[in-house]
Amino acid sequence: MLTTRRPAFLLIALAFATASLGLVHAAVPAAVATGTIRGTVTLPATAAGRRPSVSRPRGTSAADRQQDALDRQTSVVYLDNMPRGMAGESVERRARLDQRGERFVPHIVAIGVGGTVDFPNSDPTFHNVFSLSDVRSFDLGRYATGKSKAVRFDKPGAVRVFCDIHAHMSAFIFVFAHPYFDVTDGQGRYRIDGVPPGTHTIVLWNETIEPQTRQVTVADGGEVELNLTIGAPPAPR
Repeated sequence: MLTTRRPAFLLIALAFATASLGLVHAAVPAAVATGTIRGTVTLPATAAGRRPSVSRPRGTSAADRQQDALDRQTSVVYLDNMPRGMAGESVERRARLDQRGERFVPHIVAIGVGGTVDFPNSDPTFHNVFSLSDVRSFDLGRYATGKSKAVRFDKPGAVRVFCDIHAHMSAFIFVFAHPYFDVTDGQGRYRIDGVPPGTHTIVLWNETIEPQTRQVTVADGGEVELNLTIGAPPAPR
């Protein structure tokens, strides 16, 4: 586990530098069977308290607290490099960040480069979605309930999204140049298919911590179970 205390989001650019540019030099033969990496990400109660505080004037109800806890549990798991010739066309290139109950739903989405995110407004109030990210900055302006706007993302990286009207609203968009990523579901589960055989570095990202890495070896056509605990040190090799 990393021991420095810099905010987790500030390290995303470093993590994506290797994810986007750290290509493996050896090409993978087309005839080689690919494998799967799957597992569960667990968030201990001690990690939950390290989430950056956000002003939330209406976030005091039990439902709000429960949803905040679910947001904290959502993680992104991905390979930090892309074997040459293995990008494929299986990358998800459309996602939806709804504005509902004065929050973005879901809290995190992940797409491939060239993908688009839709921002529908399902609230009875106006919203103004924007981002100041170097990866993709935008400002959609104010729009009313029932309206929707979209943004295309042409560079890999992480984009943090806010609402100019409601300061407590925020979300994350991850844009990848390869298909080896997944966002955990409500039970913390993830699954990355089509992984070429070999030893890979898995990156675990969660907004409560700094990114963590693990080494995993995938056999030809094999399936590997890799369970991860946020805040736990790597298992002895």
